[in-house]
Amino acid sequence: MTIGVLREPDHEKRVALTPGTILQLIRLNVKVQVESGAGLNATFEDTDYTMAGAEILTKKQVLDIADIIVKINPFTAEELKTLNPSQVLIASMNPFFNMSIIKLLSEKKLTSFSMELVPRTTKAQSMDVLSSMASVAGYKAVLHAAMLLPKFFPMFISAAGTIKPAKVLVLGAGVAGLYAIAIARKLGAVVEVFDVRTAVKEEVKSLGGRFIEVMGASEDPSAGGYAIEQSADFSRRQAETIHNHAVLADVIICTAQIPGKKAPVLIRKDTVSGMRKGSVIIDLAASTGGNCELTVDGEIISSEGKTIVGNSSYPSDMPLDASNMYSKNLFNFMNMLISEGKLNLNFNEEIIRSACLTHNGEIINKKVKSLQTKP
Repeated sequence: MTIGVLREPDHEKRVALTPGTILQLIRLNVKVQVESGAGLNATFEDTDYTMAGAEILTKKQVLDIADIIVKINPFTAEELKTLNPSQVLIASMNPFFNMSIIKLLSEKKLTSFSMELVPRTTKAQSMDVLSSMASVAGYKAVLHAAMLLPKFFPMFISAAGTIKPAKVLVLGAGVAGLYAIAIARKLGAVVEVFDVRTAVKEEVKSLGGRFIEVMGASEDPSAGGYAIEQSADFSRRQAETIHNHAVLADVIICTAQIPGKKAPVLIRKDTVSGMRKGSVIIDLAASTGGNCELTVDGEIISSEGKTIVGNSSYPSDMPLDASNMYSKNLFNFMNMLISEGKLNLNFNEEIIRSACLTHNGEIINKKVKSLQTKP
């Protein structure tokens, strides 16, 4: 059996499999083919891959020959054109917002897996791409904010007097939010944190953050640790509370998202207007609409002297470690699909069943399928 690694689009610096991981895959009695130049932006030369035992080919050759083809970004219609039903595709497919590609995958009867659909269970923890990439995003978001902010993060006592520490507000205490809290605190900022899930309160406090709580939030234990949509009354009280804290913040790190839905708008235009000039908003939810009403995905804009960064792709800005993390997650997942050098699609295994997007012309994942059937 052969695993093929494709080069990512020009905007993406990461690579799906690193040379170190390929060494592990070859021990599973499989061959690995890598598109020429696939790892260059992540600091890996073609020679690094050949030394690991991989074969360097053209993109067309990989698409024609490989039994399993892996990427980070979703496959394009052009890439899917020549594939056949015997091939298996694995990537971060963005399944809730990429309906046209999912339809094409079904029509071509391709077996595809989306790494974002790996369930958040203890057994699947080593395959959790979302958490791995969120940790990178939270780290980079704070560093970027520190570079843009026209003041220090920590308190300074100098010959010119005492400089007050920056105030950072983190919206959402998932993996990205928790990393943002940790880095902001290490840089000396005062950190406040809002999340509708009271279960994260102790984690926030343990990292040195102050938890902002709005009573009456709805929580769902079956949501896999994610936040869920809230009532109109709670949303009104939430908006008021966030506004009152946001206008006093120097930096806001936005991380709040709901799987399969548009990101909740937590920072309104009037809140941005009320913030001090020089303040910075980093919106990690930009690709799903953004937590800030003024966010533009992929752009840095200025509004009344405040800087708003719409960036959901920080992991690409740290391609070496982000690639290593993604690659390890991917290897652990593929290790479940490979038995004695052959493909073993055991759909009785929850992880495989949950992560499967399409198979034999059908959409397998129940959540994605329900979206497809909605009018």
